[in-house]
Amino acid sequence: MDSLRKEIEQQLIDSAKIKDIIREKYTDKILETAQLMINALKAGGKLLLCGNGGSAADSQHFAAEMVGRLKKNRGAIAAIAMTTDTSIITAIGNDYSYDEIFSRQVEALGAPQDVFVGMSTSGNSENVSLAIKAAKAKGIPTVALLGKTGGKLANEADHVIVVPSMISQRIQEGHITIIHIWCDLIEEALFPND
Repeated sequence: MDSLRKEIEQQLIDSAKIKDIIREKYTDKILETAQLMINALKAGGKLLLCGNGGSAADSQHFAAEMVGRLKKNRGAIAAIAMTTDTSIITAIGNDYSYDEIFSRQVEALGAPQDVFVGMSTSGNSENVSLAIKAAKAKGIPTVALLGKTGGKLANEADHVIVVPSMISQRIQEGHITIIHIWCDLIEEALFPND
């Protein structure tokens, strides 16, 4: 039991350390990207969100906080998790390729006043890469939440935040913290009096 207790404590310490590094390195970038999203939403745009696996879940979580609520009883905020429509995903995967499941949705749903947010713990997800390219082709600003060394996506998105860890769960814990901060800032900016 003592070794398990130490393991639990170490995981909590490691998670806290990653968040402290994010604070030191990315506070300004988190604010900058939040403002980008706020401006887009105020102009009638929406957030287009995607990722694979745990990042798919984070996309859905982000959309749920926007369309539903984070803390305030307020109006809905436009956000689409492009990870949820199984008919679209399986049709595109079958008829084209799994690599195009997000880019086709960006092509169909995206507009220049939107913001695209792609998440990838490895930074090398081909379907997120193609979605970034599709967003850029439509004049949509792109944000990437990444991990490890940032991978190839670090050189493709307009705005990049790399959670500096090689461990997927630490990366995802950093991502969801950033997402919650974005949601809080967006909610406060769009509904200051609610």
